[in-house]
Amino acid sequence: MGISRHAIAHWEGDVKTGQGHLSTPQSGLMDNTRYAFSSRFGDEKGTNPEELIAAAHAGCFTMALSAKLTDAGFPPRSLDTRADVDLSMDGGPQLSRIRLEVNAVVPGIDEAAFHALAEDAKQNCPVSRALSAVPVTLEAKFAS
Repeated sequence: MGISRHAIAHWEGDVKTGQGHLSTPQSGLMDNTRYAFSSRFGDEKGTNPEELIAAAHAGCFTMALSAKLTDAGFPPRSLDTRADVDLSMDGGPQLSRIRLEVNAVVPGIDEAAFHALAEDAKQNCPVSRALSAVPVTLEAKFAS
């Protein structure tokens, strides 16, 4: 049996002047967080789908990398990942690129092993696999 999680989106009005709220009832992470056209395509405060995908991808990749490092005998001291998700308007809105950047402190590992495990995590975390139609790049930096 798998694990099921959910979020709820509510929207009122047309796409450009309307607004909505997102919530994750189980965790309360986004308890009625506002989203709108202006927070997606402009600078207004609120979230947007691309930011949420970036958060999900950063979290999933980081957990996958931690598991791979630990399984290889190098539990990380710390992993900090930034994910940037680009939305292109060419040919209609679409995700055009995701960039992952991880800064890690991993005692005892050599550079080649670290980069191999980071690349494996990038390719195989569940969110990466779900987003496989989008090119993903990885910049992995570490200190031992």
